[in-house]
Amino acid sequence: MIDSAQWIEHRRGRDSELLGWMALQGDGFVVIDLLGRARSTEVDWFTAEKTLDEIGLGFLADPFELRLPNGYWLQVRIAELSPEGIRVTRDDWSSSEIEEREFSLPFPMPENLRPKIN
Repeated sequence: MIDSAQWIEHRRGRDSELLGWMALQGDGFVVIDLLGRARSTEVDWFTAEKTLDEIGLGFLADPFELRLPNGYWLQVRIAELSPEGIRVTRDDWSSSEIEEREFSLPFPMPENLRPKIN
């Protein structure tokens, strides 16, 4: 993983909302989304900015799945995120065995969190 201390913020032009980061790699940059995932190979500065603008924020509203210690995949939504951590809330009320409503996860996005598979 690329050292997050070296990431360069990229903000949306109209409201300065953070869209992600660009990490220097080789002679170019790698795009890092708000969940800390690399979203490109090495690209130039302009392409990195354009990629982050295209990714935007909308994906954060999509459902995700969290794998619990028992192996069950629970549907969750992103409630809060920052480089200090990710907080997700339960979005699946079909199982009465699960009592937790919120889960705190490390940043970048861990392997037990994934976009919901349809």
